[in-house]
Amino acid sequence: MSEYQIFSDSSCDTDGALLKEMGVIRIPFYVSFDQVNYEKEIEEISLERFYERLTSEKIFPKTSLPSVADYRQHFEQAIKRGKDVLCICITSKFSGSFQSAITAKTLLEEKYPEASIYIVNSLQATGGQGLTVLEAAKMQIAGYSIEDNYNTLNKLSDTSRIMFTVGTLEYLERGGRVGKAKSLAGSLLSLKPLIELYDGELMPYGTVRGRKRSLDRPIDMLREYFEKRKENYQDYTFGIISGYSSEDEAVVFKKKIEELIGHPIDLPYFQVGVTIGTYTGPDPVGVCFIRKFDKI
Repeated sequence: MSEYQIFSDSSCDTDGALLKEMGVIRIPFYVSFDQVNYEKEIEEISLERFYERLTSEKIFPKTSLPSVADYRQHFEQAIKRGKDVLCICITSKFSGSFQSAITAKTLLEEKYPEASIYIVNSLQATGGQGLTVLEAAKMQIAGYSIEDNYNTLNKLSDTSRIMFTVGTLEYLERGGRVGKAKSLAGSLLSLKPLIELYDGELMPYGTVRGRKRSLDRPIDMLREYFEKRKENYQDYTFGIISGYSSEDEAVVFKKKIEELIGHPIDLPYFQVGVTIGTYTGPDPVGVCFIRKFDKI
């Protein structure tokens, strides 16, 4: 069985030390506040600096996906080391990152016809994508071939969800990423929105008044989801999504989720980065989950 390298674009928002431990290479998105100078997420602009500018400047930032050249460079380095390539991208409904990776794959397969390159549309972003990446790494460690890993990931994508709240829909509206959640916008901006991310899109769940209530509702959303489908919490991996300004709230939220599912969540927080934070603002809090690869 051939060795393979797992990649993810940086919208997976997964702790860098954990990615390194699991053998995953991150390919960064870019962000610009003047639409001229673009900086690589994490590598060239820290999250702290990004959120300082996001909340203090009137100019709305623009993100840019990893280029075909970015993907080609990273993939080719792995191929030259004798490895095949498995890359997991943000939902194609949010970004052209997936298509960029597909184009790089096509170009490299002409040059290296013996190489196997698989590109996964995670249908997720931030922590949901991060959990997908981690399941891929677990399968690799468990001895899955790259083809079996790819096929299982495509099955797992249907089981992944994010249930979250943000302080306001202002950033989603300004960035044009409201999608099907647009029914929550307009006159309801004074309320706190509840949103699900699944099947690659933002879906409205409702609104509540007050931040405290909005932080409790994703817990109810999670309970309702599992009860309705008669699913077992033990068959899923869970993570907590935190914004740059909502870390303290996320700690309390995590404890409540752990009480519901009956076991601790050992993963580091998925701190929403540049790619998604541009649209959620600095204070999202939520829970993400995906079925474990050996429970599919």
